[in-house]
Amino acid sequence: MSLTAARTEPTDPYASRERRHNEGHGRRLTTAFEALEAYPVLAESRARVLGLFEGGEPAMSEVIGAVEADVALTVTLVRLANQLEGPNRGRVESVVAAIEVLSTRTLQAIAQRARTFDFFERTAVWQGMPERFRLHAMATQRAADRLAREVGYDARDRLMVSALLHDIGQLVLVHAYPGYPGQVHGEARTPEDRLARERRELGVDHALVGGVLARRWALPRTISSVIERHHAPDASDEAAIVRLADMLAHYMLGDSISPSELLAAARAIDLDPASLRIVLYELPLPSTSERPRQIEPCPMSGREIDVLRRLAKGMVYKQIATELNLSTSTIRTHLHNVYGKLGAMDRAQAVLIATERGWL
Repeated sequence: MSLTAARTEPTDPYASRERRHNEGHGRRLTTAFEALEAYPVLAESRARVLGLFEGGEPAMSEVIGAVEADVALTVTLVRLANQLEGPNRGRVESVVAAIEVLSTRTLQAIAQRARTFDFFERTAVWQGMPERFRLHAMATQRAADRLAREVGYDARDRLMVSALLHDIGQLVLVHAYPGYPGQVHGEARTPEDRLARERRELGVDHALVGGVLARRWALPRTISSVIERHHAPDASDEAAIVRLADMLAHYMLGDSISPSELLAAARAIDLDPASLRIVLYELPLPSTSERPRQIEPCPMSGREIDVLRRLAKGMVYKQIATELNLSTSTIRTHLHNVYGKLGAMDRAQAVLIATERGWL
């Protein structure tokens, strides 16, 4: 077909309308992405971070906890750490790693300069969104950490970030579409129903948009993929944990949840119904068995941790040797090394030290 002939053919009005719709859709999202650059730190989060420095150098565990409780601080810190030249560029997956790269004093400077949102001093731009968003984000984060302990998932530092940020796509859609979420979700009650309404009404959903935003922010793929897939029925590994945690967060906050979907999500992370009942019963109350996360590097090897973990369960040398397919003398050697590395006098002290520091 010649160029002249192509020009004289009638155009398809429906195709033209669809093209204009998609272009307008793209502009809305781009504008919303840009607006998120100014997402504020909660005033109380800023006050708590700065308060930690008033008495000198703060405890690292307290610093990590304060940052991980705020969406804007977490995003700012992890983004900045991933932008620095060097071997860690694009690989910083957690607040713990970000502070190791940047230093606590950099965090202090970030907090001092941060824009803030005060629940009692609403702004026309944000209204109550930062507080409402934080409630669900923190509930999901807490549920994810509880699930990680239940199933023995080790990447808890990264999970704290992916769980906190799993719904950042909703912040984009709030800016892009004035009718979101109320008009878009309509009568939908469960997370699955709301996601379906988003796809039908907008052509996208908040999980997909959140993944795009995370990549735009140059967050590691390990985080952006979890954000994008946290509602996928075939989600696996960390995305599956966040998917179940998201459902549990809705449950904790009094929203409707499909029992069958909850059980299906639990099966995806090998969590049986009995264990799921325990988690449902314990949340949102703190667990007395909550294990601290590892903040400082662990001096033990993976095999030494395996041995000490079994010792903590009350197993004797012979049982540990049989289970790990090692000799009894090798088990003694591993434990001798563990005592030396931890500065422990006996097995009880070794277990106590390792547990308190989050290594078991």
